[in-house]
Amino acid sequence: MAARRRSSWMNDELDALRDLADKFLAKELTPNIEKFAEQHHVDRDLWNKAGELGLLCLSIPEEYGGGGGDFRHESVLIAAQAQAFDTSWGVSLHNGIVAHYILAYGTEEQKQAWLPKMASGEAVGAIAMTEPGTGSDLQNVKTRAIKTGGEYVINGSKTFITNGQQADIVVLVCKTNPDEGAAGISLILVEADREGFRKGNILNKIGQKGQDTSELFFDDVHVPVENLLGTQEGQGFYQLMQQLPQERLIIGQACVAGMEVIFEETLRYTKEREAFGRPIFGFQNTKFKLAEALTETTIARVFVDDCIEKHVKGELDIPTVAMAKWWTSDRAQEVASECLQLFGGYGYMAEYPAARFWVDNRVQMIYAGTNEIMKEIIARTL
Repeated sequence: MAARRRSSWMNDELDALRDLADKFLAKELTPNIEKFAEQHHVDRDLWNKAGELGLLCLSIPEEYGGGGGDFRHESVLIAAQAQAFDTSWGVSLHNGIVAHYILAYGTEEQKQAWLPKMASGEAVGAIAMTEPGTGSDLQNVKTRAIKTGGEYVINGSKTFITNGQQADIVVLVCKTNPDEGAAGISLILVEADREGFRKGNILNKIGQKGQDTSELFFDDVHVPVENLLGTQEGQGFYQLMQQLPQERLIIGQACVAGMEVIFEETLRYTKEREAFGRPIFGFQNTKFKLAEALTETTIARVFVDDCIEKHVKGELDIPTVAMAKWWTSDRAQEVASECLQLFGGYGYMAEYPAARFWVDNRVQMIYAGTNEIMKEIIARTL
């Protein structure tokens, strides 16, 4: 019995998209996993190739160059990438997060300027939230954008920024009113070619080695006031709270898809690998551990599928997606650990999927709000 089950929201169109995504990943990503890990970023033309096939901005309206789909389409690509054991390509952030900030809050001019480029792969998107001294506590970001005449002058720094090195456009979380907390936060679009904008080193992480997670620096960066996202200053915190649930659901989908494929890989391995004259699967402990992993994976899949259906209908609430984010990322790490153990010494080898999934998945419990923050969000509803 395989762990992967057909999601309730899948249909023939989405099956065709999954087939396209699988073939693209098998050709362009899987053979290059080690290369991307060594250079700490994907090849830049990967984005252009994906754009040519229509795999970018899947849930952005066609009038802006996107695929005209919804979150189900993004979920198909997220699952395909997770089940290819790839964490190098920051496409889910580009597609499901950055593009949607521009779509939801951008002016018509901003949408026309950036969304078609993001859909074609001409422009790569990033969002800059975290700072060296500020993580989940976004109300206390220190980066400032002070209005001077018809411009904002931006100073500050960001860290742990996915797609940071290859980004052409950055959604910047900053303070336009430094004396305020949440009410002083705004989102501003910053083009990567602005004078004073610098990309730091690609950070050396314990996992997701192929992802260009970077520091960004803003030293007297001048951008026109028209780069503000939204109709007025001070809307940034509200905008973040509106969009973060989708980011957390992206994590939930990636975690479940990863659980499904690592279960399948481990089941296959335990039936092929022998110890003491019989397959490892023949031992009761192995069967029990796999039974537990399959149960955890199935429960996670049903929960995330329900969240996806609700999200597409506009019915997914913030506490529920917080539950999905913390629970799936926590359970995925547990399943990863148990599966690694069943691989024995090979599970600790970097070229084996159990090791990669175990180390790459760990950060899911941290970003988009730590799991402790997710529990705090849930607890507020009690």
